[in-house]
Amino acid sequence: MKVLLVEPPKEVWFVMGEYLPPPFGLLELAAYLEKHVESVEICILDCQAERLDWHGLERRIEAFDPEVVASSGFATCNVYVAVRTLEIAKKVNPEILTVAGGQHFTALAEDSLQAYPEIDVIVRGEGEETFAEVIKAFGKKASFSEIKGISFRNKGKIYHNPDRPFIKDLDSLPFPAYHLVEHATRKYHFRMMAGTKKYAIIEGSRGCPHQCVFCSQWAHWRGEWRRKTAKRIADEIEFLFNNYGMEFFWLTDDNFGLGNHAEKLCDEIIRRGLSEHIMWFVQARCDDVVKSSKILPKLRKAGNYWILLGVESPNEQALKSFNKGITMEDSRKAVKLLKQNDIFAQTTLIIGERNDSSKSIAKLREFVNGLDPDLAIFMILTPFPGTKLYAEALEKGWIEDFNWAHYDMVHAVMPTKYLSRQQLQEELFRCYRSFYGSIPRRLKGLFSRNKLKRKTYRYLASRAVLQELRKAVFWRRELK
Repeated sequence: MKVLLVEPPKEVWFVMGEYLPPPFGLLELAAYLEKHVESVEICILDCQAERLDWHGLERRIEAFDPEVVASSGFATCNVYVAVRTLEIAKKVNPEILTVAGGQHFTALAEDSLQAYPEIDVIVRGEGEETFAEVIKAFGKKASFSEIKGISFRNKGKIYHNPDRPFIKDLDSLPFPAYHLVEHATRKYHFRMMAGTKKYAIIEGSRGCPHQCVFCSQWAHWRGEWRRKTAKRIADEIEFLFNNYGMEFFWLTDDNFGLGNHAEKLCDEIIRRGLSEHIMWFVQARCDDVVKSSKILPKLRKAGNYWILLGVESPNEQALKSFNKGITMEDSRKAVKLLKQNDIFAQTTLIIGERNDSSKSIAKLREFVNGLDPDLAIFMILTPFPGTKLYAEALEKGWIEDFNWAHYDMVHAVMPTKYLSRQQLQEELFRCYRSFYGSIPRRLKGLFSRNKLKRKTYRYLASRAVLQELRKAVFWRRELK
């Protein structure tokens, strides 16, 4: 049986600069299929890496002639490109089984199957075991009725089977199937962070024990947090370094967690002699950084040069409404600690909380300027399907825009009590202009003693980030 896994043509999220990530979810699915399904021929088609447009995608589907086509659709803003991919597959051959998955389709399985006749099956939640069973059943022309974790249509009716229990031992999963995109590995890059270093994604855990109301990850993994062991993570890093020359690793965990687990990973990396050759990046909570301050020197020694902190807001009321579980003081301490240990401190900030006004957002800008992180990303609060925020916003009628392409944390889809969506767009631009338009900050970055910071600010200067942001923020006005 031929299975085609597609990373569709799409635009990159410009805020992070020029980057091309490997199609990590597809690599995981492909590796599991190779290990657990007999007589399957798998092709991963990365339209981004191969610079294929929609016409090129159609030609490749025709040439491969698959029986099954699945499209990546991790983020809500990519729903339409995933659906268009499956629509093209059906155009090529109506008998192709089309499969969607990911957080959005899991949360809105019923709505999606009703809205998009191009989708035959939705794999809900964790995909490996479920997708493998779908492939096996389809190959045998068997019923899907006993496959846990799917929603599907059959003879005009929609069915939702029970959820599938999560995989207990994540260490048992095979390494992602980078060999299926080996021709493209040299193209995967993250210019702002890694320069010309080859780039890979690593998964250290799934889920998160915290319950931030805006987080689709927490909802998707049903509040469970499962980790791979430090040895398993280091094994994968070492494998990718030795076999593909990967030198920059993004640990994609929504919450990596620090403490003893992170220290064990550092010990593994240092013991294997990898720390002199690689660089890795993680996302971490501010309070975890504060609690784990003693291991920060070891993180830096092991090659962790860059950490993204979820600061979100200096407003205690906003943090409480987010159920974030941190304080403004945690954020201050965390940024200071990272800088003291020569670890690049990047922060995320959120505007658009229900009580936000121009005054409160001005205070956020003032706070960030005083916090002085190495880099800041400002985002608009977005009610992703499946989250507590989405349920509340839907119930109370806050959402004004249901165009999923706008659910990218850059475009406002709901107002606050005091600001319209257009006003929020303008406030977002003011946040970026306040931070990146600061001449003293630019000069400080360009001549920083931290090599990574110098390189990053030179990159930002060359890319004219503010100009790109202006285009995105004011697109609505231009269309009127």
